[in-house]
Amino acid sequence: MDINIRPAKKEDCTRMMELIHELAVYEKAPEQVVVSFDHFVESGFGDKPVWWALVAEVNGRVEGMALYYIRYSTWKGQRMYLEDLVVAENMRGHKIGSLLFDALILEAKVKNFKGMNWQALDWNEPALNFYRKYNSGFDPEWVNCSIDF
Repeated sequence: MDINIRPAKKEDCTRMMELIHELAVYEKAPEQVVVSFDHFVESGFGDKPVWWALVAEVNGRVEGMALYYIRYSTWKGQRMYLEDLVVAENMRGHKIGSLLFDALILEAKVKNFKGMNWQALDWNEPALNFYRKYNSGFDPEWVNCSIDF
């Protein structure tokens, strides 16, 4: 199996959206993916991108992705925020997630970010176990809050 980790290109967006939908189904929330394809593309590849991504190609096909943006901590400075790490269901177990995560850590260090943050659902044991392998900290003190418009 030939696995290549590389920066995402605009041409990858169709496949990336398929992976996002696959993740939403896995997380039991497919109806919550409401972003339009055009907005997704513009947000990553327009004049002022707000997200960046790495993709995992397996034999020439995108089978995984890690999408991130920059978050700012007044205490720590710039940090990478991992929005989604997704590997196609039929490709899990081939270390693609580890390759993507390792590449993200390297990218964060190269860009001089002061760390990386992300969220995982409390019932998603495969994801939690994956992150435990990296000696990740889990913070029970903070409550996630949001408002939708």
